[in-house]
Amino acid sequence: MNGTRGVVIGYDGSDHSMQALDWAMDEAELRKLPLVVCHAWQWPYGDGDPAARESLRHAAEHVLWHGADCARASSPGLDVRPDLYEGSTTVRLEELSADAGLLVVGSRGLGAVARAVIGSVAAHAVAHAQCPVIVVRGRGPLPRRPREGPIVAGLADDGKADAVLAFACAEASVRGLPLLAVHAWHQPPVAWGGIAFPALDPMAVRDAADTWLAQALRPWREKQPNVMIEARTTQSPAGEALAAVTDATLVVVGSPHGRFGSVAAAMLRHAPCPVAIVR
Repeated sequence: MNGTRGVVIGYDGSDHSMQALDWAMDEAELRKLPLVVCHAWQWPYGDGDPAARESLRHAAEHVLWHGADCARASSPGLDVRPDLYEGSTTVRLEELSADAGLLVVGSRGLGAVARAVIGSVAAHAVAHAQCPVIVVRGRGPLPRRPREGPIVAGLADDGKADAVLAFACAEASVRGLPLLAVHAWHQPPVAWGGIAFPALDPMAVRDAADTWLAQALRPWREKQPNVMIEARTTQSPAGEALAAVTDATLVVVGSPHGRFGSVAAAMLRHAPCPVAIVR
């Protein structure tokens, strides 16, 4: 990418990748970055017939140029860079993510558990990409609401809050949207005589959660004074609390490298909108 931290989109011509392309074009325009449209192809039959192999390559070129042309037609001022790769899609997207500012992929809808989709392009990108990943779920054109909802950030006291907030605040700023920061808390139980009891006063736990969230948000309120930030703590499980924000434009969560975090997996199954995974 010539040192330019652009927006990379994995494109295969499907309805799902068209939806992801729509989102990626917005990201590239809003961030004033180039858009890299990547399509990978593989010859699956060993040495095979050279003419047939060349035919498959031409078909791959056609898919790629269709996506690039759609992006240019929809966004005439956008710097669109086609990337045709012979080999694994997951390998190429992981390579491109090393120099990318953002990777966008479509998803046919992840299965009931994260392991059900390990090996899919979206699952591999979420687990292994070296930049933030936005998974655009579902199919067809993105719905255009008369009023866009907030960017929603799921925050945990696990060392990832600043990375999540950096991405979420930037997204809220470029889109001109408010940011809703959600932190889930729970009471750690203790067992006595085979019966579990709350270890702490629930009001004290809630107050501690409120204090932690306020402290986590304080520097970002100063760095991003143009972003309206709302804080919300909840005793509900984090995944349920985030999925309950049905008007969200984007949900942003953190996840460990190399695997799905539990909250990220829940969002990829149930979020009502695209999901950003940040490390």
